[in-house]
Amino acid sequence: MPQSIKRYSYITDRLALVDGKTLPVAAAEATEEGNFLTLLYRSLGIDYPKFFKMDSLSKLGFLASELILKDESPRFTPREDVAVVCLNRSSSLSTDVQHQASIQHEDSCYPSPSVFVYTLPNIVAGEIAIRNKLLGETSFYVCREWSAQLLLRMASLSFCDACTRAVLAAWVERFDGVSEAFMMLVERDGLSGIPFSAEHVEMLYQNTKTQNT
Repeated sequence: MPQSIKRYSYITDRLALVDGKTLPVAAAEATEEGNFLTLLYRSLGIDYPKFFKMDSLSKLGFLASELILKDESPRFTPREDVAVVCLNRSSSLSTDVQHQASIQHEDSCYPSPSVFVYTLPNIVAGEIAIRNKLLGETSFYVCREWSAQLLLRMASLSFCDACTRAVLAAWVERFDGVSEAFMMLVERDGLSGIPFSAEHVEMLYQNTKTQNT
């Protein structure tokens, strides 16, 4: 059965877009690294204190999902028919580096449990699922580079489960100067929306990415 992209979002450390439209967040006020994500969180009126404990990778994925799901109804009711599938190329290295720095020297070894808990990339998918009570598949794949074809393939595999009606499919990358999340809500048997194909996924990703340059 054909699938279609109902909504999509894109976030970096200086802008946020939903369905190709830029949100009016004052990026100029983001004076510290990662501060833009906090500004975006507050501009959306979200009440979820756990956000402030997340690492930057999880914040990116979390906010990308908020932009897509904020108008869904009903919301926050348990659903077994929605899967969360994420990909990136750097795993959780941005947090791994912080953890390694805390245990680097024997005489000043002071590992932080709050940092260590985020040294697995699949925590991103978990945070999204917990927030939205999504009980379907949650998975995170690490690949060599961005690939619309691979994102399509892994999301499509989720639809092999007959009970899966929708998939949050995302590329969430945070390391070495790169900070971005591109997420789509893909629905089975969608009567409207953008056809879920590698060509359309690549087009949407490149178009939103261009707005960040």
